[in-house]
Amino acid sequence: MEPKGTLVFATIGRAQYGFDLFSLHLSTPLEHCLTDGRSVNFNAHFTHSHHSIVFISERTGSPAIYTTRPGLPDPEFLLSVPGSHFHDRPVMKHNKLYFISAHQQPDHLFKSWCALYSTDLDDTEKNTTRLTPQGSVDYSPAVSLSGEFVAVASYHSRPWGGEFHELNTEIVVFRASDPGKRVVLCDRGGWPTWSGDSVVYFHRRDDAGWWAVFRADLPQDDFDSAAYPITPTQITPAGVHCFTPAAFHDGKRIAVATRRKETKFRHVEIFDTEMRSFRAVTSALNPDLHHYNPFVSPDSEFLGYHRFRGESMTQWGGESVIPHLEPVVSPIRNLRMLRLNGSFPTFSPDADLVAFNPEFEGNTGVKIVKSNGSKSWTLIKDRLAFYNSWSPTERHVIYTSIGPIFQSAGTTVQIARIEFDPSDLNGDKEEIPCNVKILTREDTGNNAFASCSPDGKLLVFRSGRTGHKNLYIVDAVNGEFNGGIRRLTEGPCIDTMPSWSPKGDLIAFSSNRHKSNDTAVFGIYVIKPDGSGLRRIHVAGDDTDMERLNHVCISHDGEWLLFTANLGSVMAEPVSWPNQFQPYGDLYMVRLDGSGLRRLTWNGYENGTPTWYTGDDVEVGGLRLGTCEVGDKLKGHFDEPHWSSCDI
Repeated sequence: MEPKGTLVFATIGRAQYGFDLFSLHLSTPLEHCLTDGRSVNFNAHFTHSHHSIVFISERTGSPAIYTTRPGLPDPEFLLSVPGSHFHDRPVMKHNKLYFISAHQQPDHLFKSWCALYSTDLDDTEKNTTRLTPQGSVDYSPAVSLSGEFVAVASYHSRPWGGEFHELNTEIVVFRASDPGKRVVLCDRGGWPTWSGDSVVYFHRRDDAGWWAVFRADLPQDDFDSAAYPITPTQITPAGVHCFTPAAFHDGKRIAVATRRKETKFRHVEIFDTEMRSFRAVTSALNPDLHHYNPFVSPDSEFLGYHRFRGESMTQWGGESVIPHLEPVVSPIRNLRMLRLNGSFPTFSPDADLVAFNPEFEGNTGVKIVKSNGSKSWTLIKDRLAFYNSWSPTERHVIYTSIGPIFQSAGTTVQIARIEFDPSDLNGDKEEIPCNVKILTREDTGNNAFASCSPDGKLLVFRSGRTGHKNLYIVDAVNGEFNGGIRRLTEGPCIDTMPSWSPKGDLIAFSSNRHKSNDTAVFGIYVIKPDGSGLRRIHVAGDDTDMERLNHVCISHDGEWLLFTANLGSVMAEPVSWPNQFQPYGDLYMVRLDGSGLRRLTWNGYENGTPTWYTGDDVEVGGLRLGTCEVGDKLKGHFDEPHWSSCDI
């Protein structure tokens, strides 16, 4: 039977982005917004002039390609390949569209689905051609001035090595007319950009550890027979991070995003390749905003980028509110997918409410939202809390973890039972009074990730009370004080994030017990509540040393497991995005016997902490979202990647 129901999941940071595309004339640096303030808009490219662009927008629930130009009241949908839920880096040349798509599954797990495709927009059929060889992975396309050459950051056919700060890609070049004949122009590099038809700039780390821009010159009139790879020349100096270059076709300048020691923000600057000097651009306009991924107009007079839209767009109808819940395109017909502005969601018994933590890293408090996104309430605030489990039998009881997240086994974290009066949800209160009852002893270390049994009588949770993080079962009302406690698993490993099946016959959890000396490798295990039947669900075959499978839960019929995983590698160059806690996490499903693996999300974000309501009494279409009028204020607060802040 196909999976069905409604699942809610979190995406780290994405709800705050509010990206729009902006441009400015280099002689009169006044910004002009190119997009309409709806959803998230990014990674643009000028087309025929500085007035029109192609770009990526998520306004229909997945990254698709749009275009806009003066006179269009709204951006125009341009292309979305059937079956693809991810598109990136569109480039248009001579009315031919080049772009990254992820609609073809690779030959192995732990490989990205990303490949380069082209579509002739003059063709009425708009047939799409794959330019990346089968089995290979390409990112970040760039097309030369004449359209003769294409460059990509390529991972080739290698399996992913697990890196995500800097991908081990190479700069590959080929003729647009002969994509099968590819040459490795340079080892180590990403985000290529062309100056004319003979010069490629790209970024990579230099020998001192700084991100820098390098230059490689194609052999004149000898592209096919020259010796490759070429040794590139470093253009930008050490001491300042420079990445995501965009070349001017005058051959003298490149636009780069930078991170300097004196600022916490990423800005766009212009680097003169002859004078070896920088010209600041965005730091004077918006000193306290990040600016991403510059692009240059064909006449070299306009510069574009994307950034947080800020307050200015609201007067023109732009969105200033983050919806509590928003729909995401699902690859499975009868499965509804909703993204939550928060983390660790859990459904109420009849699925009309969702409890969650409003922040991930701050993990502050517990809130409730209607499952149609129309209203929310605060249960507890100004108190560290994470991971929630709603009692399946009590509408007024939610379990959570009180204390800091991601801490050692000995750190004090406690399981708490939250009780409130459901009638308070019918009034105008925004804060609901509740009673917080601690169920674990303070001296027992790190107790977290409680999951309630279907009859509401017991909790399974992870505890570090022995020095190792294993699973325990405790009374759901009295905890370990009067109801006692029973150990479920043991061993020098990390057993964590347990989830009780709706049938009550199994408990699924994540563990590194197959490789207990590695705290970054986790697989999926199941065990019966009496401690028998412990077994591993083999998802990745022989590639077990790379598995990072977490946040598992079980379907209502007991046939499917839902979890977050790194099985799809990386979808975009991480340096081009804001910081992601785990930038390769996507949602997957697999049958209980390990067969039938299905991927549910494709994007450059960290998706996780899903919850799944598969009860027969709630139809898939029963949870409807209104317009984006109710939610939290869009703040644009997100961090640069960890490598940037720690290096400087």
